[in-house]
Amino acid sequence: MELFALEHKRLWRTTRVWLCVLLCFVYSVVWGSVVWNQWPGFGSTNDSTDMYDNNFDGYSNIRGFQEEFSQFGDEWTDETLQKMVAKYQSYDPMNRPGLRSMGDWILASGYLNKLYPELEDPEGQEYQPLIHYVDTTKLTDFYQRRADLLEFTLETTRQNEGMSEADKQMLLDMNSKIKEPWPYEWTQGWSDLSFGWSKMAPYLAIALAFVFSGEWYSNTAPLLHTTKYGWKKLARVKVLGGMAFALEFYLLIAGGKVLVQLIYFGTSGWDLPVQYISLLAVAPWNMLQAELYQLAFGLIGMFGYAGLVMLMSALAKNNVLALVFSLAFVYVPDVLGRYLPKWLMAVSQYLPLVGNSYDYLSYNIFHIFGMSVWSPWMLITVPFLIGVVCIPFAIKGWARRQKV
Repeated sequence: MELFALEHKRLWRTTRVWLCVLLCFVYSVVWGSVVWNQWPGFGSTNDSTDMYDNNFDGYSNIRGFQEEFSQFGDEWTDETLQKMVAKYQSYDPMNRPGLRSMGDWILASGYLNKLYPELEDPEGQEYQPLIHYVDTTKLTDFYQRRADLLEFTLETTRQNEGMSEADKQMLLDMNSKIKEPWPYEWTQGWSDLSFGWSKMAPYLAIALAFVFSGEWYSNTAPLLHTTKYGWKKLARVKVLGGMAFALEFYLLIAGGKVLVQLIYFGTSGWDLPVQYISLLAVAPWNMLQAELYQLAFGLIGMFGYAGLVMLMSALAKNNVLALVFSLAFVYVPDVLGRYLPKWLMAVSQYLPLVGNSYDYLSYNIFHIFGMSVWSPWMLITVPFLIGVVCIPFAIKGWARRQKV
């Protein structure tokens, strides 16, 4: 424990490490959460189309939206959609809220386009969004229309992408667990639950890529073999210290972003279904469950990536190579994505911090040992296993490099 404490303290005291943590905190929490919510993300708009010309009043503007859209009731029904569209049409055509504003007008407009395409006017208004002129009395059977569109979409996917009938039924069974009518309140604050985990990869790589290779750089590696602890214990302590750092780094960033979210949005909206993010999603989850998944995705990704980085550090005597190889796992799949075979691109999505944390909105299913597995569960399992597998190889790899 004493050796672990010393190694852990040594890692945190490194200028490179605390500077990375500070920069990531400023970028992700201060700018990406506080400033974003207060200014370009949710600040009130003016005549400019540039979101960076928004006013610096996000907190009060969010409260205004929450109060404004509470007038449409606490459940999403045909009447809710009708009232919302009618309210929009009641505004002066020259002063209607922009569909790109943080109001739920864009939500209603998107639903109209997907579920009521036959109501589009072929006589000259086709260049206007449907929400501008649709007859609200015809906006009925919302949930049945969604069910029909989902059935059609899944059948099309089955025919075009090789989805089996069993997979299609599995997705429909998941969808059947979604309770109707959906709870409703202002949704735009929950339209983006992403924590941007992949953006943390460079900071974590810079912090941990030198854990083993740095010993060669500072010419202390041979000396470590003469200590009373031995190379195996020292290597284990280094790995544990790196994993502890990854956990603390995660808690600092994730905790900061969640705290800011609670300040700006509160707990209002946790019970909203994820179908407000993607109409045809089949996951029977609410926003709180989706956010917990996002947090689990980040934690597992950070753990797995820390294992990968320390393995690269153990295999390379050069600090630069260790860092480049570590970053390659995250950025090469993105850069070369369209040039890679489809199967290889699919496999690369299960590398730590590479996959899409919104995969719970997709229809991806894998077949493993005769079992059908929904891909979101793979995304929080495979990166963890990669991290676990990397640890013993990092320890042994460091010893092998020492003997060469």
